[in-house]
Amino acid sequence: MSGLTDQAGGESGSIEGRLEASREAWEQSMTRRLESLGESLHGRNLGHLAALSGATIEGSGLQLIYWGRLVRITWPQLTIGDVETGEPCSMFDCAMLLYYLDMADGTELADRWIGFRELPDGAFYNQAFQGYSGNLLARRFGEQPGALQAAARAMAGARLPALAPLGFAFQPLPRIRLAAVLWPGDEDFAARASILFDASSYHYMTTDGLALLGSGLARRLLRNPPN
Repeated sequence: MSGLTDQAGGESGSIEGRLEASREAWEQSMTRRLESLGESLHGRNLGHLAALSGATIEGSGLQLIYWGRLVRITWPQLTIGDVETGEPCSMFDCAMLLYYLDMADGTELADRWIGFRELPDGAFYNQAFQGYSGNLLARRFGEQPGALQAAARAMAGARLPALAPLGFAFQPLPRIRLAAVLWPGDEDFAARASILFDASSYHYMTTDGLALLGSGLARRLLRNPPN
C-alpha cells in the first residue's frame, strides 16, 4: 500500500522508479474504478449531490475544497482540476473525490472522534494503519511537539485541547474531518500519536479511502515543519 499512501500525501512522483508492469497494473485498476464511479454518478441530480456532499454548484459543475485547494468537477464529463492553477488532478485524487461524491449521504458531522479500529472493518487493519500514520508522527514529533504545532498551523489545523496534550483537527473534504493527536514522550513513557476520524466519516468514504486520507494527513504534517 506504500505507493498509494505516498499518493495520499500528495507525492505525485511516488510511483516513479517502480517496475513498469506494476505501474500499469495500478493505473488499469484505478481507471476501472474511475469508470465505475463515473457510471454511478452520471445519473445523479447535481443539486441534490451538492447538498449531500457540501459542494457548491458553479456553472454546469461542482466546486469543493480538497486539502485546502478549490477543485472543480465538470458535469457530466467528470473532469477534475485545480481552480487556481488550472492543472488537472491526479488519477488518485480524482478517484478520492469521486468516491466522496458517490458515497455522500448528507449526514452531519458527529462532533465525536473515533479511532481507525472503530470504522467498519477497521479493527482488522488498525495495526497497519497505525504503523504508517500515528507511529510516524510519534517518531518525528514525540520529542519536538513544537514542530507538530508549527506543521499543523501551516495546514490551518484547529487546536483540540481536550483530546490530548497536542491535538489538531483538519478537514480534507467538506464533510470529512480528521484529527492528529500527540502525547509527547518523557523519561517514563514513549511518545504516542494517532490519527482520529469524526464518527460520521464512513458515510462519505470507504474505510480504505479513510485510511488513505489519514496517511495523507500524517505525510503532509511530516513535510510541513519548518527547517
